Amino acid sequence: MSLLEIRDIHVFYGAIHAIKGISFNVNEGEIVTLIGANGAGKSTTLNTVVGLLKPRSGEILFNGKNINGVSANKMVSLGMALCPEGRRIFQQMTVRENLEMGGFTRNKTEIVPSVEEMFTRFPRLRERENQIAGTLSGGEQQMLAMARALMSKPRLLMLDEPSMGLAPILVEQIFDIIRELHEAGTTILLVEQNAQMALSVADRAYVLETGTISMSGDASELLENDDVRKAYLGS
Repeated sequence: MSLLEIRDIHVFYGAIHAIKGISFNVNEGEIVTLIGANGAGKSTTLNTVVGLLKPRSGEILFNGKNINGVSANKMVSLGMALCPEGRRIFQQMTVRENLEMGGFTRNKTEIVPSVEEMFTRFPRLRERENQIAGTLSGGEQQMLAMARALMSKPRLLMLDEPSMGLAPILVEQIFDIIRELHEAGTTILLVEQNAQMALSVADRAYVLETGTISMSGDASELLENDDVRKAYLGS
């Protein structure tokens, strides 16, 4: 069963037609990735799914229910969490405080054990528990952003450019974490410019070009596709 289903959505920025009738789905337990060049519409798609942008037409269904028009602040309660591009952690708060904020929809009695769960999953964050988040390295901030999103126990975790600005060794670490989350059963919708890494962890993939889906299929097959390799993998 599809956990998330997008049906022919059209999204505009003023007069600019940014998303031109795309349709795709994410099944429970999958990693689905959206790849494409800058400006293809990847982040716009995520922002529309999570309610930050409103589609002019089309439908977005989550767990079988139409969520068109649901405000972004209610999406977490429905079971979605977005780890946004650029991380956007609470810079002046400590690591622990950031995590506690991520669990704001949860029962208070669940917060402490959930924070401990995140510290187990992200040992580096335990070492930085009382450090001001804005002083963390880029890789540590990305781990914190992901952990904060996971604090809400989402059915669908959306990751927007998790490798952006990170050194190659940190990119490997972040994608190792994504693999671990997948193995633990987390459903993930991944937007990523590093097509090689994205296709290596995903089950299925969609290629976006100027607001349309130009190609889709099993990630492993797209990884070997000559057109994809020439356009996005540099080979």
